[in-house]
Amino acid sequence: MNEFIKMELDEASSSMGKALAHTDSEFTKIRAGKASVNMLDGIAADYYGASTPLPQIANINTPDARTIVVQPWEKSMIGPIEKAIMEANIGLNPQNDGQLIRLNVPPLTEERRRDLVKKVKEEAERGKITIRNIRKATNESIKKLKNDGASEDEIKVGEVEVQKLTDAFIAKVDQLTETKEKDVMTV
Repeated sequence: MNEFIKMELDEASSSMGKALAHTDSEFTKIRAGKASVNMLDGIAADYYGASTPLPQIANINTPDARTIVVQPWEKSMIGPIEKAIMEANIGLNPQNDGQLIRLNVPPLTEERRRDLVKKVKEEAERGKITIRNIRKATNESIKKLKNDGASEDEIKVGEVEVQKLTDAFIAKVDQLTETKEKDVMTV
């Protein structure tokens, strides 16, 4: 196989791996009825004029399956952190006792579980679209290699390999999706 085609395949595999990892990280933000520190990922509070992620200004842990505790390193930050959590609209009401913030994670209703499964499927579809776009870009790059001396046969073999990669990564996304759906629907 042409070394340039091999390089394109390696790059495609790497990019698809990143797309899969991103999809998996998005799944961790979708709660499954259990409290998780990942539920607060992506929330930032105003820290001396700069928008700063919560883990950088507070200790976040889960003492039990239904509670998240956010303990700011500076007591003056309790207000901005509470405000940031409320503005994030993640469906949790912060309870501030002056020392720390408690977030009680309510049990999920059947209707909410179905909504979360829809969200999981939407996120999975985004991941698959990203993988397909990588396939398209890689195939275009491989076709351009014809000008650099790659034969028609090498290009065809390259395109077949790209399709195999795509199928493998889409199967992995499906597997992650199935696991997350089970997790969400388990009471």
